[in-house]
Amino acid sequence: MGNLLRLLRILHVGLRFRLYRFLPRFSGAADPGRAVRLREALEALGPIFVKFGQVLSTRRDLLPADLADELARLQDQVPPFAFEQAAAEIESALGKPLAEIFESFDRQAAASASVAQVHIAMLRGGIEVAVKVLRPGVEQAIARDVQLLDTAAGMLERLWADGRRLKPREVVAEFARHLEDEMDLVRESANASLLRRNFAGSPLLAVPEVHWDYCARRVMVMERMHGVPISQIENLKAGGIDIPALARAGVEIFFTQVFRDGFFHADMHPGNILVGVDGEHRGKYVALDFGIMGTLSETDKNYLAQNFLAFFNRDYRRVAQAHLDAGWVPAGTRMDDFEAAIRAVCEPIFARPLREIYFGKLLLRLFQTSRRFNVEVQPQLVLLQKTLLNIEGLGRELDPDLDLWATAKPFLERWMSEQVGWRGLLRTLRREAPTWSQTLPAIPRLVHRLLAEDRLGQLEAALDRLAEQGRRRNRLLAALVALGAALLGALLLL
Repeated sequence: MGNLLRLLRILHVGLRFRLYRFLPRFSGAADPGRAVRLREALEALGPIFVKFGQVLSTRRDLLPADLADELARLQDQVPPFAFEQAAAEIESALGKPLAEIFESFDRQAAASASVAQVHIAMLRGGIEVAVKVLRPGVEQAIARDVQLLDTAAGMLERLWADGRRLKPREVVAEFARHLEDEMDLVRESANASLLRRNFAGSPLLAVPEVHWDYCARRVMVMERMHGVPISQIENLKAGGIDIPALARAGVEIFFTQVFRDGFFHADMHPGNILVGVDGEHRGKYVALDFGIMGTLSETDKNYLAQNFLAFFNRDYRRVAQAHLDAGWVPAGTRMDDFEAAIRAVCEPIFARPLREIYFGKLLLRLFQTSRRFNVEVQPQLVLLQKTLLNIEGLGRELDPDLDLWATAKPFLERWMSEQVGWRGLLRTLRREAPTWSQTLPAIPRLVHRLLAEDRLGQLEAALDRLAEQGRRRNRLLAALVALGAALLGALLLL
């Protein structure tokens, strides 16, 4: 019943803001107010719809300029909630009146987004900080919409031929997990601390320091960072910032997070990124908002690196083989067909600047190829795919002539040589050395215990049983092969 009411609410909002005017049959009619209506409709529908608008706003290559400009307001200009509500949340979370914690506190929100808003304040002692506060009732609003998405995903799996392959319910579950993390500001504080530690001393990226004494589940206090929003390119040029170099640095930051650390900022829309124009952070990216972070296992990193490098080298056979080895395509897939399909999608975009790559057509062809070869969607990589779209959209805005492939390839080659070569072996040995130093002295005691408890005898008996099962299996296999040969011979004689 709750999902039905929510669906009716969505339909009501769509009609109220005349979103039907976006349908193809109305697309030719002039509609100067459509961008504002779309933004206001997404704001009215709540946090998940606002996030969808944020993602769309980063893809100016896929949207008309008026829609992209208006949706960009969703990045940090969602209507704020009242100061009194923010103050009540902070005092409840920290257990003290605002006046005991802060020398000053700006009543006007400096930024307001779908899940939280930020106020500028001064701690006792004169330290300037940014105070992030969750929206009242945001947890219930998101839970309601996630339930609706899960219901829709279940219907998609049952009614659409590609539903099971695309795993929509798993994708929704992954999305819901990250949204839940985003609503815990203690977790976000820990994310910020780890990213800051990973990029300590970096000439490319600055991350604010967290003030842990003033953090709770619904409140986060961190260092106030200064800079120009990355979307304000003319202001950055006026400040003497090298824009092409900034675009290349963005690519390097992304690949460093993914392949060196396996921990990456997964919400890199322009509202969450500043650029320092003076002081110690001049020319650096300044990261904000660490609620949605992605992680990758060593297996995922190695798989992705092999695919990227093979792609950069136009080795499509290796790309196809990597998919097969990872189990992402059925075992019986013909590699020559799969290789040819990948080549047909990828080859046209090689050695082209971003301004000449039409990602809408590329994504459509990739989807058609994955459908043809039953490529399974990997839910753990959905955030990475979303981040890649953000990075590519950001790079397009900064420097349309950026050669994404030439910028990324040297970094990946260096990373692969460090992982697979002798440096990788030494790193693994250093990582495992503490475990070995504890395990090796214990081996004689463990062997003595096995002998005393006759566990070796039990192990030997178990191995004998496995060997006998193997012999039976081999005899059955031999019989099946003989039967198949006999049938084949009979067919040939007919």
